[in-house]
Amino acid sequence: ATNFFTFLATTNARATLPARGHNTQKRHDLRQVGVALCCTRGDPAIPLFHQVYGGARPDVRVFADVLPQLRARFVALGGGVDGITIVYDKGNVARHTQATVDDAPFHYVAALTAASQRALIAEATPALTPCVLTPCVLTPDETLSVYRTRRVVWGVERTLVVLVSPRLQQGQRRGLEQHLAKAVTWLDQLQALLGRGHQRRARATLEAEIAARLRGQHLRDVLSVQLHGTDRALTLTYTVDQAALDRVAREWFGRLVLMTDQHTWSTAEIIGAYRGQAVVEGVFRTLKDPLRLALRPQYHWTDQKLQIHAWLCVTAYLLATLVHRTAVRDAAYDGSVDTLFTDLAGIRRVTVLRPAARGRARRTHQLETPTPLHTRLIAALRIPTA
Repeated sequence: ATNFFTFLATTNARATLPARGHNTQKRHDLRQVGVALCCTRGDPAIPLFHQVYGGARPDVRVFADVLPQLRARFVALGGGVDGITIVYDKGNVARHTQATVDDAPFHYVAALTAASQRALIAEATPALTPCVLTPCVLTPDETLSVYRTRRVVWGVERTLVVLVSPRLQQGQRRGLEQHLAKAVTWLDQLQALLGRGHQRRARATLEAEIAARLRGQHLRDVLSVQLHGTDRALTLTYTVDQAALDRVAREWFGRLVLMTDQHTWSTAEIIGAYRGQAVVEGVFRTLKDPLRLALRPQYHWTDQKLQIHAWLCVTAYLLATLVHRTAVRDAAYDGSVDTLFTDLAGIRRVTVLRPAARGRARRTHQLETPTPLHTRLIAALRIPTA
């Protein structure tokens, strides 16, 4: 699920779906609508289901409503759901939504927040083992450190996989270092203020402000602050524990906790299924690209028109994926859906007007000289040449 900002005025009461909320593109000043999307596994992903919902609704609530509709769609498409595994991220996971999934006939692969699984992560860190990912994963040559176990979560036994993502680990460390630098800058300024004797706040007030500044994740583990003296003669000292920073990065950062009921799957298959969500993120990137197939901006003023607009855009992407599949199968095309649009734009037909001695000029149509790739695409997609 994601959201798309709109340009509907605040005073427009005809549309109830658009509302202000946490916008993924940082346009918190605009009303937005949400779109939930279910796609097939593979690249490109083929859309099977979508739903437009109110922009103020959190994803986890939408997910609970969508599950019965997904089941109905799967039945309509294939007649059964026993062999289907749905994959969703931790933003859709809560105790009540997972209970709904547990009661459904399909399988699942999902993620739990690392903060909720501290004991498991602490248990996993010294027991990590290498896992070579299979070709079904986006990066087939990658080797990750993983830990696998089975235990009861929310009253049901599940297979849990703790994995360390080096990319996430590096990003989280950079984030902590940025927060640490800002906190140190603020502490330096406060230290100088106290040194000049210009501080008039009570000690308890200052301690509360310092605690609020150090509320960021793991800041208190690596930054120690001490206040000395009385209200009128306070001094401040602080220390940065580099060893603690290295330990946090080594033992906590980069951890992902996956859960599934596919107990017979290999660890690589579980990780590969979860990473398959990347193709759905790719669909959303395409739908947010204003160049083509764009779901935004929406120049509509009612809920009905917004629903139709979303349906048209998702259907257009569906047709584009089918064209792409034909190009891959029949023209040995190895690019993405986006690059296929660019390559097809290079096939140009010109109209030639040839003067005649008498009467109207003779009109003919012909293609510009095609490249070998264009020749293959013309044949595979049955593009008319005259």
